Amino acid sequence: MSSDRPTEIADEGRDRTPPAWMGINHLALITTDMDATTRFWHEVLGAEIVATVATDDFKHYFFRIGEAQTIAFFQYLNASVDTFAKPAGVPYAAASQFDHLALGLPSEEALESLRQRLMDHDCEVTEVVDHGFLRSIYFSDPTGIALEASWWTTDLDVDGYEVPDRFLDPDPVPALRELLDGGAISQTPSTVLVDEIIAAGIVPGPTGA
Repeated sequence: MSSDRPTEIADEGRDRTPPAWMGINHLALITTDMDATTRFWHEVLGAEIVATVATDDFKHYFFRIGEAQTIAFFQYLNASVDTFAKPAGVPYAAASQFDHLALGLPSEEALESLRQRLMDHDCEVTEVVDHGFLRSIYFSDPTGIALEASWWTTDLDVDGYEVPDRFLDPDPVPALRELLDGGAISQTPSTVLVDEIIAAGIVPGPTGA
């Protein structure tokens, strides 16, 4: 969030080279059903699952949507989350299914350079956090939006759903277990169009072939 005090920027000696942005590393959204999410994003939309993380508190799965760019989802395991459905472009005060935005960088050096740039501008930022298949720094924009900058330490084009440094959930959801065991997802969830706000959340439809 924004500080009350202004920051004076000294031009002398300051590196004005822009960060080597590579687009969005991952957009982190929230799901209450990681299995249905995996079936939909991997099988229906064709966004290959490329990495997983899991703790006692959450699962965090990544789906590729471009070169080194992913959509990621959290499923919180020990906390209830209020969900909803709404049409695009319709404002709703409880629209909270967004978690954070992660922007992509090409290297550790670029990550460290951005971290220094943020500190030079009097912006708080974490140390580099090593997640195994990616390394990240965390900071916020002036309105409090959670931001992350990351670079992939692994090659997402390496085949297989058991790559040791990428698939770190020891208890994968059934959809990923199907990929591990047979190389394909057997069923997918149906979806419905939303034309009004549904504050009670979305109930997954019946599964299809």
